[in-house]
Amino acid sequence: MEALIWDVDGTMAETEEVHREAFNHTFKEHGFEWEWSRSKYQDLLRVTGGVERITHFVRTERPGELPEDTMAATVKELHMAKTEHYVAAMERGDVPLRPGVERLMIEARDAGVRLAIATTTSAPNVEALLRSSPDSVRMDWFEVIGAGGVVPNKKPAPDIYDWTLTRLALPPQRCLALEDSRNGLDSATAAGIPTVVTTSSFTRKQDFAGALAVADSLGEVDAPMRMAVGDARGKPCISLALLRAWHATV
Repeated sequence: MEALIWDVDGTMAETEEVHREAFNHTFKEHGFEWEWSRSKYQDLLRVTGGVERITHFVRTERPGELPEDTMAATVKELHMAKTEHYVAAMERGDVPLRPGVERLMIEARDAGVRLAIATTTSAPNVEALLRSSPDSVRMDWFEVIGAGGVVPNKKPAPDIYDWTLTRLALPPQRCLALEDSRNGLDSATAAGIPTVVTTSSFTRKQDFAGALAVADSLGEVDAPMRMAVGDARGKPCISLALLRAWHATV
């Protein structure tokens, strides 16, 4: 195992609620009477990518509200405004990294394990999270950052992981992916990468068949994780050594 490839939203931090609020703020200021509840947003998360999510919502639940000939431009404008609201919220420092994220990244760096990101969220969103985090994690810790629209097809397609693997110049079997959702798991495993899932508040009820292990977080000694799938070998948190042990079983 030579590299850890990280998803961002839900995996590094519980950001989805900030995204939801940013969408709703944007809709209201642009004069649309659209309100995404937590349950509605949980359903919409099955569609990856903000532009794709808005487009899906309009076409399935608000047909005719946006003219087809201007829909793409309007949705793009809405998404750009939403990103600005999200970045502003993150800059207030409201969202810390999830338990164990900083610890595991430091362990990996100290051991010479390479770090990369493969996410459907945009690069400005990733930058905003890491820049505003009270933790020490920085963008330059990641050798490769696959974010946003660098590939034509978003998760659950394997494109973003294939793109990241190419730039790492590693075969998938030498890597391990960290995800929080079914779409993310499907994307990583379709690229041939063994995957560990740490469920988030929006994904806990999803099916994670095919994951190496599933836990509710990476955990800390004083905030142990709870395993749903896999053998933690009596450990309170997911360490680099535990990831290596799981990876060796593939």
